[in-house]
Amino acid sequence: MVILLVFALGIFSAALGGSSDSVTKSTVQREALPASAVTETAYYTDEAGWISNKNELTSGMKDFYKRTGVQPYLYILKDFNGSTTPSTTELQQFAEQEYDKLFTDEGHFLLVFCDTGSGSYNCGYAVGSQAKTIMDSEAVSVLADYLDRYYSSDMEDEEFFSTAFQKTGERIMTVTKSQTPTVIIVFVIAAAVVVVVFLLYRWREKARAEKRRRDKEMEDILQTPLDKFSDEDEAENLAKKYEKKDEK
Repeated sequence: MVILLVFALGIFSAALGGSSDSVTKSTVQREALPASAVTETAYYTDEAGWISNKNELTSGMKDFYKRTGVQPYLYILKDFNGSTTPSTTELQQFAEQEYDKLFTDEGHFLLVFCDTGSGSYNCGYAVGSQAKTIMDSEAVSVLADYLDRYYSSDMEDEEFFSTAFQKTGERIMTVTKSQTPTVIIVFVIAAAVVVVVFLLYRWREKARAEKRRRDKEMEDILQTPLDKFSDEDEAENLAKKYEKKDEK
């Protein structure tokens, strides 16, 4: 019983753990931009020399573009004004200035990325006016969360950026479903299992107790000498015989 209870609680805890997600939830139903909103351009500028596999990088970015109608653009900086650690404010300003230089439409999303060289990074971004219907603050937070998740993984640089954009596109174009119903169902099932097992346990214990009682009765009968039964029957017959004589 204890083992089964622990197992059921383990299932419930796993469901609770599975429902927790560090990535920002998508709460808005977004509609992809029409194809006319974007004039497709290149997908990245790599000043730091990180990208060696273009197709690996752009596969996830193109998937993002296909889902959202917003074309992403990645700008990897090597340094900024002689500094390797520009602030997010500086990167934001840089992104806004570069947007008009790189694009002629309002359907792009420009991400400027700069590694600090000490196990962290800073980012800035610029969004076209039409792209803002997709890349709102919530969607940007989703991208930031995926960048944080995969930055310290063992992925190559191309896969890191590609996966972050692909996962972001998948998430922001659907409303994230709540895990609460699933957790409740798992809890109910776990509780039902415990109750059923408990009832089966009680039934078996009652059956075993009844069997022990019958076995004890049978044991008492088997341990009673046979002549005892014979003597009692003979004494009873004699008593009846003398009772009849007295009556005469």
